[in-house]
Amino acid sequence: MNIQEIKKLLEMFDNSGSTKLKIINDGFEISLEKGNIKQQKDVSENSFQQVSVPSIQTNLDTISVSQSMQSGVSEVSANREVITSPMVGTFYRAPSPDSAPYVNIGDKVKKGQTIAIIEAMKIMNEIEAEFDCKIIDIIPSDAQGVEFSSELFVVEKM
Repeated sequence: MNIQEIKKLLEMFDNSGSTKLKIINDGFEISLEKGNIKQQKDVSENSFQQVSVPSIQTNLDTISVSQSMQSGVSEVSANREVITSPMVGTFYRAPSPDSAPYVNIGDKVKKGQTIAIIEAMKIMNEIEAEFDCKIIDIIPSDAQGVEFSSELFVVEKM
């Protein structure tokens, strides 16, 4: 199951009336819960909605998406990570509309290299690589609004 499929699943779950969801398929398992803490304590284990998902294919044995608000990086797998937005604003891949993008999929970047810009309150904030890495995926499109901790890039540490 890739990041986009997980994001779609989370969106569908968020819009549903269910409070718990558990999916188990060929070694892949994901459990979701929503609601406040008091409600979660009152809900019994039998309220999980069991779903069989034979059409989902995954080559990952485990997927762990844990937000790290301080570093702006989420853990995806052993050597792949997700760089997240440190602020709310508009995501730009290039310094100006006529310029080439800072990075493209497949590019190798060095720690401190600018990889994007987020415009917030008319201020252009450069997003820099926090470590040497290779760009695996660029999640938002150019000039798309992003929220705090929105996923921006999937990278592979080098």
